[in-house]
Amino acid sequence: MSAHPESAELLVRNARITTLDAARPAASALAVAEGRIVGIGDEREVERFRGPETRVVDALNRRMIPGLNDSHTHVIRGGLQYLLELRWDGVESLADALRLLAAQAAGTPPGHWVRVVGGWSATQFAERRLPTVEELNRAAPDTPVFVLHLYQAAVLNRAALRAVGYDRDSPDPPGGRIVRDGRGTPTGMLLAAPNALILYSTLAKAPRLDPAGQALSTRYFLRELNRFGLTSAIDAAGGFQDYPDDYAVIGRLADAGELSLRLAYNLFPQRPGAEIEDLHRWAGLVRPGDGDDWLRFNGAGENVVWSAADFENFRQPRPDLPGGMEAELEAAVRLLVEQRWPFRLHATYDETIRRDLSVFERIDAEYGGVLGADRDGIRWWFDHAETASRSSLDRIAALGGGIAVQDRMAFQGEYFLERYGRAAARYAPPLRSILDRGIPLGLGTDATRVSSYNPWRAIHWAVTGGTVGGVGLYPDDNLLTRTEALTAMTVGSAWFSGEQSTKGILAVGRLADFAILDRDYFAVPEEMIPALESDLTVVGGRIVYAAGEFTGLAPELPPIDPTWSPIAVHGGHRPHRLRGHPLPADPCWW
Repeated sequence: MSAHPESAELLVRNARITTLDAARPAASALAVAEGRIVGIGDEREVERFRGPETRVVDALNRRMIPGLNDSHTHVIRGGLQYLLELRWDGVESLADALRLLAAQAAGTPPGHWVRVVGGWSATQFAERRLPTVEELNRAAPDTPVFVLHLYQAAVLNRAALRAVGYDRDSPDPPGGRIVRDGRGTPTGMLLAAPNALILYSTLAKAPRLDPAGQALSTRYFLRELNRFGLTSAIDAAGGFQDYPDDYAVIGRLADAGELSLRLAYNLFPQRPGAEIEDLHRWAGLVRPGDGDDWLRFNGAGENVVWSAADFENFRQPRPDLPGGMEAELEAAVRLLVEQRWPFRLHATYDETIRRDLSVFERIDAEYGGVLGADRDGIRWWFDHAETASRSSLDRIAALGGGIAVQDRMAFQGEYFLERYGRAAARYAPPLRSILDRGIPLGLGTDATRVSSYNPWRAIHWAVTGGTVGGVGLYPDDNLLTRTEALTAMTVGSAWFSGEQSTKGILAVGRLADFAILDRDYFAVPEEMIPALESDLTVVGGRIVYAAGEFTGLAPELPPIDPTWSPIAVHGGHRPHRLRGHPLPADPCWW
């Protein structure tokens, strides 16, 4: 704190502040000291906190909101290789995407790949299809290219097939398929049938950055998230993300004070059949709440046992989970209850949710009502829940659970329509029914390997029901208002890390996390919501991102290395307006 006993370190004036605080919904100025808000109101009220060393920022009458908080994303894994990935998020035509790819391949040195990993869908392109293997071969005849499409498929060029070693003798892995020609030779197309293990195990063969490169890559990814006004996220772990090794980089950045985003992280057992062993081992290393306001441990999941996973590949039939799933899940949840670990569980389909709930209800009854943070019990929740039924929602509410939803349907809604029809899509997921039952609702992206990391895309989806291809999915009675969607991406998400009393609302005593937007979220046309960005992002009173009229107020990052990085050459996400594509009568995406 500055030398003046009453003074703030940062004072923001001339703002249109949406506080999300029912006691004071709007303000025009706020003051920050020691990372927290010490004053908020009109400029006369806040002026008393100005001291000789106070930094004053004129918000230029812009809209200020609480910092966004993604309740389900994969920041830690995504950051490690961010500088090596070519982003197609927001690119509106396949022709433009291929031009970017060809230009990147021309500048990529031998021994490295061009990889496009998540954040886009074939439905966003004017051409409404994936690239072909032949197009990748023409764009990059010598450089390995790996293009991942959702949980569905990957397209590899000839050089990438050689690099990964797939040939006529390569067997199809369980749950995946290597597409072959009439002679049995791999064509370059890999299909999840139904699970994505083949896609991610192939990606894992790509070159990786060294630890110093991973640290720099993570810092640039966090800065990219700050560009959209994100100040917090909950990391849902994921496959090929082991603890503690794959958390070393984020831990070192936290220790050095180099994080620009607050992270609560979960742990995901990596070895099918050995989940209990992983959870026992981790219980001896870390406890929920370990860490601080910048990096803290949040519990188990999003998978706690592999047999309970129902990956949402809507190009494939709904997977039937094995008959022994309940016994494995029960053993894991008993351990988590005994360790007092919060947990989250990936569940796309109501068929899965009903089976999971039977396990939870049995354990809750046996332990005397141990589940449910509202009952001073263990915080727990489902992730995704696209086809959750009303009866399942009632059971979740009775057990004090939450639901974290993501905009996966914005990227995969057309495929859901193909398989299940419009009636099923209308309430997938049932946003309004979740709120009506008082179930905690957190909004997120599930970035980076499927959806885009742009939180405004998720907010747009919740407000409009629109896909990236321009198809409207939901009736009015399953849409959120702009305020409800913003709440779900701020204080709503904070419930899922037990931080709803410190994050998500701009009020005295709360963490000073906020964003000044480049345009007014509450005034722009709906189709412009995905193009919103922050011009000034503040975390704990520290300016972490600045653009437009505020350029120069944030500290610079070290130069990007390698210099041929796709992020250095082409940048990250490209916000764009939603176009109105008609849904083809007989859609075929590849």
